[in-house]
Amino acid sequence: MINKIKSIANNLHEEIRTIRRHIHQNPELSFQEYNTQSYVWQHLEDAGIVNKTKLANTGIVALIEGKNPSKKVVALRGDMDALPILETNDVPYKSINNGVMHACGHDVHTSCLLGAAKILHQLRHEFEGTVKLVFQPAEEKLPGGASLMIKEGVLQHPSVNSIIGQHVMPILPVGKVGFRKGLYMASTDELYMTIRGKGGHGAQPHQNIDPVVAMAQVIIGLQQVVSRVASPILPSVLSIGKVMANGATNIIPNEVYIEGTFRTLDEDWRLKAHESIRKIAKGISESFGCECDLEIRKGYPFLKNDPDLTQRAIDQAIQYMGADNVVDLDIWMAAEDFSYYSQELPACFYRLGTRNDAKNITSHVHTPTFNIDEDALPIGMGLMAWLALAELNG
Repeated sequence: MINKIKSIANNLHEEIRTIRRHIHQNPELSFQEYNTQSYVWQHLEDAGIVNKTKLANTGIVALIEGKNPSKKVVALRGDMDALPILETNDVPYKSINNGVMHACGHDVHTSCLLGAAKILHQLRHEFEGTVKLVFQPAEEKLPGGASLMIKEGVLQHPSVNSIIGQHVMPILPVGKVGFRKGLYMASTDELYMTIRGKGGHGAQPHQNIDPVVAMAQVIIGLQQVVSRVASPILPSVLSIGKVMANGATNIIPNEVYIEGTFRTLDEDWRLKAHESIRKIAKGISESFGCECDLEIRKGYPFLKNDPDLTQRAIDQAIQYMGADNVVDLDIWMAAEDFSYYSQELPACFYRLGTRNDAKNITSHVHTPTFNIDEDALPIGMGLMAWLALAELNG
């Protein structure tokens, strides 16, 4: 079966590359993936995959039923949205949607899932069970398309036994894939803070209540949440990425505005950290005579790869690609809304190598020069199809 899947994947390479380039050239932001949805829908239709429906406004769920379709159901997920980034790559398929770019590889995820769908549809008489294809919108924006898909029943009708997701990894060479069992990616919370004082002339600070100095102390103080409040063996990150103090060289403003993120891998600690963040921010602000308004916007939960499912996927990936091409991954403190699925049922989220130093394809995700070695496409679609079939047969 592996050789048959590889053969079909190689035959589909040019078609899936064309699909990937079309999606890359026509990116759409989160919750706006209407043209992408229509494009994917038509390709499913053309492939003869008729059991499909639209979900979460711009998402699609499709079924490929083998023999005895109720025996077991495995879901494969690909996300479809792009990022608000101006692409600077000089390629024929450069984004034509100014300021929007597939800088996180979702064009790859979608095209590989379409490729896997075409492979599985061709092989539908050779396996038992059902593969559910989840073309998901809005991974990049809260509340996350995964949470909406779950609320609208993506894991039901029929009920899903396990789910597998694939994501590009530009630090991993093309031809390799990476897995991690257990905790893998962090929860993510957004911090929005306004510190208010009393502005005035910079030469008369004694007549003012300086929110800029308070802000500086708050930023430093918040680092104690990670360095002194958190357990030293529990990964946590607290970063401030935006500070706005609209004064001047000789003007102390009335208020300053701060944005940041908090990430960790433990739900109980996550909630305790929120309380520490509030106490530190408000306490320091008040000690300077300022007021502090703080909003902690709770984002995606942490992502956990089911150990048993992931070990089976590792074993099958080794069969498909060889042991030298399957690597272990470290914890990754970025966040992914695939985590919502992992909180509901056994899940496996793995990485597809897309880097090629010889071709100067080395840029990281979320950058204006991100690109992939398209030799990753037959690997991506073939491995997804194989993992689904192996899990159905397990």
